[in-house]
Amino acid sequence: MASQTISESDQELLLHKLDIFKIRGKDKRGHKILRIIGKFFPARFLSADVLKKYLEEHIFPRLGKKSFSVLYVHTGVQRSENFPGISALRSIYEAIPVDVKDNLQAVYFVHPGLQARLFLATFGRFLFTGGLYGKLRYVSRVDYLWEHVKRKEIEIPEFVYDHDEDLEYRPMMDYGLESDHPRVHGAPALDSASPSLSIYSMRCIS
Repeated sequence: MASQTISESDQELLLHKLDIFKIRGKDKRGHKILRIIGKFFPARFLSADVLKKYLEEHIFPRLGKKSFSVLYVHTGVQRSENFPGISALRSIYEAIPVDVKDNLQAVYFVHPGLQARLFLATFGRFLFTGGLYGKLRYVSRVDYLWEHVKRKEIEIPEFVYDHDEDLEYRPMMDYGLESDHPRVHGAPALDSASPSLSIYSMRCIS
């Protein structure tokens, strides 16, 4: 997953500072929500082992033994920047404790895009055991998300709403037939619209 090596402590600091994982709010079935912002995921700098350790120490214990749902925001994810790779995804998924997998009720997948849909339709059942594929709920617009999630309890980054607006005027982007040119947004990201992260900037991120 990582193509540029930094220390484990710097990787953990990066995960914390970018606020990729946040447990907050509930869906309309009363399940707490683990929100994941894919665009903030520093795949080029992060190892699968560090990520698994971070989840085990900081996320899974906070989920407890109760049912929960995942809200995954795929908006702005680029394969070269934020995608961890198939083998890393499989490794991370297999490291999730059985009780956590059993308590997962739904995965609300915002702005999946054509490539993500095709990938999951082709490989999802083979990569993810335990019925995860059957728990996926594609959400093509943020407005549709509120059918499942309590609106006032979830924070959605502004660039996600901007992408929604782009889709309204350029609907072919939904099908991968029109380029999704990134805008400049005031949120931490690892794409061409934002300054690229250097090892120096990560050390000065606080």
